[in-house]
Amino acid sequence: MDEIVRKDVSEEWAHSGIVKAGDYCFLSYCVGNVGGTVEQQVNGAFDEMERRLKLFGLTLENVVQMDCLFRDAWNIPVMEKVIKERFHGKYPVRKSIQTEFAHVGGENGLQFQADAVAYCPKQK
Repeated sequence: MDEIVRKDVSEEWAHSGIVKAGDYCFLSYCVGNVGGTVEQQVNGAFDEMERRLKLFGLTLENVVQMDCLFRDAWNIPVMEKVIKERFHGKYPVRKSIQTEFAHVGGENGLQFQADAVAYCPKQK
């Protein structure tokens, strides 16, 4: 069995930003540009996702599944626009969920978060 590798570990939050287990990498709590517009936050979340994926030599095109959390689900079309710009037609399966975030800044702070699973092909 392959080992489990955890990177981008935060002792303060008791959290790993990305975990590789077998042929898959699991990412959670991808956020960015908190306090900005929804489009800025979606782009910031995908910037953070890309940063973590690079730790294993991966890109957004390796993402096969995403859970997208919104403060307001009516902003889904904003996310879809950004996905079309950034995933180059290699779209993951996804679901979108509306939630109240428990985050600094309250309702004017965090508007979007993405969690994801990426395929990690075997290195040759």
